[in-house]
Amino acid sequence: MKRTKIIGTGSYIPKIKQKNSDFHTHKFYTSDQEMIEGDSSVITDKFEQITGISERRYISEDQSSSSIATIAAERAIKDSGIDPETIDQIIFAQNFGDVVKHTIQTDAIPALASRVKHNLKIYNPRCVAYDILFGCPGWVQGMIQADAFGKAGLAKTSLVIGGETLSRVLDMHDRDSMIFADGAGATLVRYEEDENDGGILAAASLSHTLDEAFYIYLGKSNFPESDPRIRYIKMHGRKVYEYALTHVPAAMKECLDDAGIEISELKKIFIHQANEKLDMAVVKRFYRLYGIKNVPENIMPMSVHELGNSSVATVPTLYDQVLNGDFPEHEVSKGDVIMFASVGAGMNINAITYRV
Repeated sequence: MKRTKIIGTGSYIPKIKQKNSDFHTHKFYTSDQEMIEGDSSVITDKFEQITGISERRYISEDQSSSSIATIAAERAIKDSGIDPETIDQIIFAQNFGDVVKHTIQTDAIPALASRVKHNLKIYNPRCVAYDILFGCPGWVQGMIQADAFGKAGLAKTSLVIGGETLSRVLDMHDRDSMIFADGAGATLVRYEEDENDGGILAAASLSHTLDEAFYIYLGKSNFPESDPRIRYIKMHGRKVYEYALTHVPAAMKECLDDAGIEISELKKIFIHQANEKLDMAVVKRFYRLYGIKNVPENIMPMSVHELGNSSVATVPTLYDQVLNGDFPEHEVSKGDVIMFASVGAGMNINAITYRV
């Protein structure tokens, strides 16, 4: 049977480590631009207790979303062993374009996918390159889109990238800014016959855009003397948390049920690395939907502690890391059933049930 299969993976993790202690000299303000009194170390300690994040990665001044995505793409192509000229489409999931250091404007003309194709020196004009904006679930949505194109006979081989550099759009006076990070992950997928029934088995996507549309948005700095014309990534953290906890487990269950897979067969869950507490709560509630109170050990790899939340990059980066043995306690073997799942700005949710 023909299915969309991952034939290569690659990722890029920036070199600069931004530890929680690096925020101790920062002055934090509320959304009402009132200074939060007290030692900043108390704020960062509480932040780590809630999110599990002790450090995150930022790109260097000479890098951008498209440049680190190119590195991840090159690694995925090398891993696949294919000729890049045979790629039918490049799908780049991102949200802010390229933001040059010390500037305030996002740059997405040409599209970041076009920039990556240019950097890879792919001539083939039938290799179509385009971006998608879908919040943090963008890479998962790109995979779903690649699968649809394969089934429609429009694209056999796709390069799906998730890349983001949130360090360029965060407000350093906002406590929530400590959650954000940079990174890039890429997968090469091919729609082909597989005798082991491997590939994408089912997918689910949801968008809630009434009350939920602006839970994550761009807004002015919390710092009272900031330039109001410059906007930064903002979120209503509690509302995002409650939204994810309410809707993500049900979407994951729908995706697994549509694949005809028993919950006992699921080996790994690669979920968006938002924060530790949220991810654990979502997976726990997912299992409770099947009447299971105790979540299996080692079901959910986590990179958020050291890498933070790099938006669209978290899921493909984590998957590549596990495949490369960066998490010795987690293994993925041929024939295993795994799940990719994410939630983010929109508000959007999606999931994929996949047999390795």
